[in-house]
Amino acid sequence: MTREDRGIGMQEKTRKPAFPEGFQWGVATSAFQLEGSPNADWTTWDPVLINVPQITNHYALFREDLKLLKDLGVNSYRFSIEWSRIQPRPDTWDEEAIAHYQEIIDILRSYNIEPMVTLHHFTHPKWFLERSPWHQTASIEKFLRFTEKMVSTLKNVRYWITFNEPYVILIGGYLDGCTPPGLRDVPRSLIALKNIFTSHGKAYDIIHRYVPDAQVSIAHNMSVFAPWKKWNPFDRLLKKSANYFYNHSIINAFRTGIFIVKFPFSRVVEIEVPIKGKLDFFGVNYYTRIHLRFNPLKKMGVELRYSDIDGHGLTRGLAKVLRYASRLNLPLIITENGIATHDTEMKVKYMKQHVDVVERCLKEGLDVRGYFYWTLIDNYEWLQGLDARFGLYRVDFKTLKRSPTSAATYYAYLIQSRSRI
Repeated sequence: MTREDRGIGMQEKTRKPAFPEGFQWGVATSAFQLEGSPNADWTTWDPVLINVPQITNHYALFREDLKLLKDLGVNSYRFSIEWSRIQPRPDTWDEEAIAHYQEIIDILRSYNIEPMVTLHHFTHPKWFLERSPWHQTASIEKFLRFTEKMVSTLKNVRYWITFNEPYVILIGGYLDGCTPPGLRDVPRSLIALKNIFTSHGKAYDIIHRYVPDAQVSIAHNMSVFAPWKKWNPFDRLLKKSANYFYNHSIINAFRTGIFIVKFPFSRVVEIEVPIKGKLDFFGVNYYTRIHLRFNPLKKMGVELRYSDIDGHGLTRGLAKVLRYASRLNLPLIITENGIATHDTEMKVKYMKQHVDVVERCLKEGLDVRGYFYWTLIDNYEWLQGLDARFGLYRVDFKTLKRSPTSAATYYAYLIQSRSRI
């Protein structure tokens, strides 16, 4: 640790922990971002992956990487199943790939670490996008077939995330066009929204049929929005619209079964989906505050500025979105929180500030059950390549060597000092 890190550590020694017994301290990862897949849509989408198809080679080195969890002292680990490995062709199940992910679960259990499995973390088998992308009704049956295969086969999993950041799938794939399937088509985006959330509702029932005591959710990326210029009425209107759509419409839909979609200068759309009450907790991914600027020359007429991208910004935004989510009257788990930076001191500060916010929320009475840092080791970041350094452990992408950063040391200390033994 640096001198500043040690100073932060001294503060921990005098702190009476507010975190309850059983609080989930974890890290979160995504299979594709660590291991790639020759059968996934993203493999050919981003040219960066042509030269590093295995990325960190986690698929081969997973046992060594899982040992890092013991060093951190976490009691939970969120990871995803790479669908394109499990089902490389519509009529083919790869039993060796299934056994691989079962081994991960077994190792976690041997370490007394609770697995949290994400079924869909952005990527798809290539055949899925070619034959039945999310704007086609057949997508529902394809995803549910995969879900049932996983839930009926994988053992000793209680926590399930059906979809990671479904709004990001829709915005990137159907409005901005920067991610697969690369469309800019509002009508199809609304169909895809209905199909994705219908899939969640039906998957929720499937999971509970096989695992009656399962805890099932999505992981929703929540943000705090601000106008780029407070005096600009268009910027203020964008901020209001984005906050409703991104943060509130999904919460309302899980309470009512109806999505109400309102964009500036367009009619209100109501979409009925079978998701009312189909959550056991609510997963919150939180990273940053976003400033919005009306710019008709940009895609969708919006220009974004991520003020927290280098660690500066609104840590109290986490408290704000947790209060939004508390309207669901469900346990909340922070399923991702992290920062991409080469500056590990900044990473330590970011982590401490956000865990402090969680502690304050607990004292206020919010039912927060867990905190998962993003992420364990450096990985591939969507459309940003290999230089977005989120990891607690640094990866040399030439040698694939993993090296602990001071943030890993601090997170281990933070868990120990804030936990009730």
